[in-house]
Amino acid sequence: MNTPLPLPPCSGATLGLLFRQVRDAMWARMAQELAGLGHDLTFSQYITLKKLADGSVGVGELARAAELNPGAMTRLLDRLEAKGLVHRVADASDRRALNIHLTPSGLLIWQDINQCGQRVRERAMHGMSDDEREQLTRLLTQVRDNLSPSGS
Repeated sequence: MNTPLPLPPCSGATLGLLFRQVRDAMWARMAQELAGLGHDLTFSQYITLKKLADGSVGVGELARAAELNPGAMTRLLDRLEAKGLVHRVADASDRRALNIHLTPSGLLIWQDINQCGQRVRERAMHGMSDDEREQLTRLLTQVRDNLSPSGS
């Protein structure tokens, strides 16, 4: 009787695919959570609101956080502003620059969608101990940092 060969270690292609599948699965679950509460937001809009929840920032910083070009970020901000979630304020030190703020409605929405995010993260890590969760986060941070332009 033939014994099955052991599986080869995780290849780079498989690891990259796994990362993509995890990201896609997390966002799909998040989209379900948001839709269940009546929030029609894209991933980039979610990231933008998350960044703004930490305080006012400029368009360039928001674009980098959401991995969008500045023109796409401007259009995304137009949509969020039309929904009454953000407002733009001229920078006191540079009148050409704008600072983006959450409106009171935007802050309320953020509090709601942040709870969705917490539920999705909890579901993703279900069955893991606190030590395993910490280790997973630490290892993924290391992988990200290793692959970033400033990594080795």
